[in-house]
Amino acid sequence: MRIGVVSDTHNNLKNVAKIVELFNAARVDRVIHTGDVTQAKTIHAFANLTAPLWGVFGNNDQERESLDAAIAERGFRFVEPPLELHWHDRRIVVVHDPRDLAGVLRDGHDLALHGHTHHHRLERSGSRLIFNPGECAGHLEGYNAVGIVDLASLDAHLLRF
Repeated sequence: MRIGVVSDTHNNLKNVAKIVELFNAARVDRVIHTGDVTQAKTIHAFANLTAPLWGVFGNNDQERESLDAAIAERGFRFVEPPLELHWHDRRIVVVHDPRDLAGVLRDGHDLALHGHTHHHRLERSGSRLIFNPGECAGHLEGYNAVGIVDLASLDAHLLRF
């Protein structure tokens, strides 16, 4: 199973359209957003994904009523962090702020995902992977990225755009 990982889209609809295109072309099985969607129009822009979308809310997701309505309308699943998932025999924890990992990361977690910093992170600790694809809401072409994590091998790579 391959999952797309995106963070901190901050209403950059042009970039979200490119992200959807990249994930659809890569044929990811599922997508996880690690927070800071910001407005409902960005949720609607993700509607063209061919994979289902899960996510957590970030510190800039203040318009919760409209976000919650858009998420429900599109059939996505977002929660206050942490989000705990068990996919492909892997235990996954998702937060927005990496500082929150200290309170939720357990020995049984194979994969920890976060956003917030806008900086790429690929860190291994034993058999665990901690990953943040980094910036994806910027306006400089080639400096934006989303990630794909292969849950079978627990390998991650970036798709830059």
